[in-house]
Amino acid sequence: MDDQILTLKEVAAYLKLAEKTAYRLASEGKLPGFKVGGSWRFKRHDLDVWIEKQKESR
Repeated sequence: MDDQILTLKEVAAYLKLAEKTAYRLASEGKLPGFKVGGSWRFKRHDLDVWIEKQKESR
């Protein structure tokens, strides 16, 4: 089980997005994340599942 928690900056680098784009997607509920003290955090496993769902929906 991989419970690695990523910051918004790390997610942007992982998905090769601008930080602003990652923030917008998270705010719109399009990226699976949660807030801790006002800062976005993401579980790597949730992102990997999200990526697979994006591939399947095309």
